[in-house]
Amino acid sequence: MHTVIVSGGNIQEDFALSFLKEVPWDKLIAADRGLEFLWGRGIMPTHIVGDFDSSDPTVLERYRGCPEIQIRTFNPVKDATDTQIAVELALELGSAKITILGGMGSRLDHTLGNVQTLALALEAGVECELLDEKNRVRLIQTPLTIKREEQYGDYISLLPLTSVVKGVNLIGFKYPLTNHTFTSAGSAGFGVSNEILGEEGRIELSEGIFILIEARD
Repeated sequence: MHTVIVSGGNIQEDFALSFLKEVPWDKLIAADRGLEFLWGRGIMPTHIVGDFDSSDPTVLERYRGCPEIQIRTFNPVKDATDTQIAVELALELGSAKITILGGMGSRLDHTLGNVQTLALALEAGVECELLDEKNRVRLIQTPLTIKREEQYGDYISLLPLTSVVKGVNLIGFKYPLTNHTFTSAGSAGFGVSNEILGEEGRIELSEGIFILIEARD
């Protein structure tokens, strides 16, 4: 089951509408201010979650008039962000894949918090991604092969989420590595803006978790 979460960050309208139209999904969760984006485009979510401290209360009341939509309201004084609550709900629903739209934006603290939230899905063995028109962000802790024709953009960057990522081999990349160790301090230059040379690139690691960013200019 594929669940899409529309969060309250920056959303490029044409990209988001195209994604929701062309990519099959089963559940659609609006997280707090994300419900305003959906309401303004006539799109009905299956679930709504959040504290709604930054959303238009009139939009929420209109959604309350739709009994088929499940709404979960949380106290603004809580231990989780709205996006994290939405990911937890997606996992509860039995999602096999989660895509988060609007999870990146001008608030760097929210963006980094949402990157960390991906770890909840990783721990559960569920594929989860932050997606916008320029970037696709995932976490990996096991070897991964990326086909060049399927990659999201032209560039691939690897940044350690854990303090250390060991045994890193990059095969088929412009900047290859063999048995390299990344640390959270001072090793970004080895992982930023790499490119696949042939038909595919393979990322191998023996310990730790990488933030994998596929990006386009």
